Amino acid sequence: MKKYVLYILTLLAGTSCSDFLELQPEHQISDGSFYKNANDFETALIGSYSSLQNLYDANLVYVGELTTDNAEIQWTTPSIFEVELDEVNFTSANNFLNSIWQISFNLVSQSNNILSRIDGVAMGNQIKDQLKGEALFLRAFGNFNLVRTFGPVPIVEVAFRSPGEIAAYDMSRKPEAEVYQMIEEDLNQAVSLLSGVNGLGKSRASSAAAMTLLGKVYLTKMEYSNAETALKGVVDSNEFSLESDYKSLFTNGNDELLESIFEIKYMSGNLGVGNGFSSTFTPARFDMDIFPNQMQGSGRILPTPEMADAYEDGDLRRAASIGDSVRVISGGFEKELYGLKFVDFTTGVTGDGGINFTALRYADVLLMYAEALNQNGNQDEAMNYLNMVRDRAGLPDLSGLDQVALADALAHERRVELFLEGHRWYDLVRTGKLLTVMNTYFERNSLNFEVQDYNRLMPIPLRELDINPSLGQNTGY
Repeated sequence: MKKYVLYILTLLAGTSCSDFLELQPEHQISDGSFYKNANDFETALIGSYSSLQNLYDANLVYVGELTTDNAEIQWTTPSIFEVELDEVNFTSANNFLNSIWQISFNLVSQSNNILSRIDGVAMGNQIKDQLKGEALFLRAFGNFNLVRTFGPVPIVEVAFRSPGEIAAYDMSRKPEAEVYQMIEEDLNQAVSLLSGVNGLGKSRASSAAAMTLLGKVYLTKMEYSNAETALKGVVDSNEFSLESDYKSLFTNGNDELLESIFEIKYMSGNLGVGNGFSSTFTPARFDMDIFPNQMQGSGRILPTPEMADAYEDGDLRRAASIGDSVRVISGGFEKELYGLKFVDFTTGVTGDGGINFTALRYADVLLMYAEALNQNGNQDEAMNYLNMVRDRAGLPDLSGLDQVALADALAHERRVELFLEGHRWYDLVRTGKLLTVMNTYFERNSLNFEVQDYNRLMPIPLRELDINPSLGQNTGY
């Protein structure tokens, strides 16, 4: 089920150390040595998908959760960069932000390499359209994470063949509207090109994945009519449904579930392609005995007490998302709050989790669709889709809510449904609730931190400013 991970390992197994030392820089990979047939383009795409492992495992989840009222650090020696996120006191040196920038731009660059060369290579139209569609989805994915995190960013639509071409290219930051326009164009093309493509598996882009991401883009831009149209297309496709067992989404064997739209594959076995959620989401206790070999957690992203109390009575998601106590070596249990999603209790090696991360799933679609319907004045229909998610959680239906009350109910539902999946920060920013929610949270918990309006955008990484000072820094940093 983890086909592309295995394929990467196969490629690496056939490559010697000297091969790595002799690899050409990316801008020097010529049409004569690579990009000669469909298999070459497939290999390039697989490399792009593999970069998403690090994007989610160590970066987007940190930025999406640790910056909010969902999570906090419970570790005695966190890095300065983790503290910055936890306190919403970002600096341009933050390595999490630097990684998001670099991985996202690498996705754009790798996609451009494919798109600029594929029309010059003889292959069947069907496979060519599929490869183009996947590359367009990944380019849009990279650009969306850039613009929603950093605001105005450079727009790169070409593949560079030499350092001179890079130096001559306009790398100035472009307005957010222009970046979003490119994202929308890429995703609309991807929806069309990938229509009818089957059998790739959910670790590869699909028409539905592109449509889902497009709906999320429109929702971020507050273009609710467009969001409703895009998300209705996913709902009406009847390709997806909610899993009856919420916990199954986040435990071993969660490959290719009906609720999954686009997922990031991981594999355990000390192969270097596992995830680190098992350590990140569990307590930093030396006496903990919940993993083989008594592996210790790191306590880097743990639920806040307020997050643990956010679930309604009877919500089945609470027990599947948050643990209240851990077994210890001496016997018995000690009270601790910790995350359960994506935690692989079968591995005893840090960074070796084999549970897939679902980047896009159907419950998110239903809640986004309900949000768009509500903003468009269709409260009764919106509550139908909200209640589908609540029904799975074992909660009673909501009814009779006006637009404002329903918006609040949807915000709450997204928080408890999507906890630890990297959505919270971006949801607070796009709905305009960031300052109110976070500053109230800090005040209520006697924390001497404050979120300012400029914090809605993260600082441009210092490394990028050193390379290209003309980028300029976001206001406030």
